[in-house]
Amino acid sequence: MSDDNGPVVLIVGGSGGIGSALARRLAARGQRLVITGRQPERLAAVAAETGATARPLEARDSAAVDALFQSVLASHGRLDGVVNCAGSILLKPAHLLSDAEFADTLAINLTTAFYLVRAAARVMMRQTGGGSIVLCSSVAAQRGLVNHEAIAAAKAGVEGLALAAAASYARYGVRVNCVAPGLTRTELARSLTQNETVAKMSAAMHPLGRIGEPKEVASAIDWLLNSEQSWVTGQVLGVDGGLGRVQARG
Repeated sequence: MSDDNGPVVLIVGGSGGIGSALARRLAARGQRLVITGRQPERLAAVAAETGATARPLEARDSAAVDALFQSVLASHGRLDGVVNCAGSILLKPAHLLSDAEFADTLAINLTTAFYLVRAAARVMMRQTGGGSIVLCSSVAAQRGLVNHEAIAAAKAGVEGLALAAAASYARYGVRVNCVAPGLTRTELARSLTQNETVAKMSAAMHPLGRIGEPKEVASAIDWLLNSEQSWVTGQVLGVDGGLGRVQARG
């Protein structure tokens, strides 16, 4: 049940594995949620479970993103947290990538993040208390992984965007951070996690020896959103079983 005075959080990609896990966590503490996505039925199911307001959204459309933020502001009066869980997975080496595939990967992962940061900053820099923006990167942005050229380029851009925005808006009390997951058991990654051979190989790559769960990434996002972390900005938090920084045992 939401608290009429609780923080207002917008989750883009709120019907996905990580976004829905986050919505459940925040809803349990009475936070007021707006969740968006491109699959109305799944979005409605998460909204019914969490009490969130569901708003279909094409996050690659800047005008639609701006209109959504104005609608949330009109309904709730403020916006305390924004999370971008929109993303894609395309694993191909560069020489096999088409122009369209590369452009689409950038649009889904990086362009959506930029539109959200821009819209969120316009709202948060004008309100008392600022706010928190959390973007989703990937372990592939910091560690070279085979066949990850497109997604690595997009997510490295997301991290650069977060760092620059953190610098630009710090004086307004707006914090901007990233989580960088390893392979996580979501619907988006289903083709990888449900392939026994691929899943076993991926688990072995991660020093902790397993694939991540959506609730683990959601927990890290929740931590970054929380106002208790008011001195944390410009950070990329790896939620990756150690893959980004630790050598797995051979």
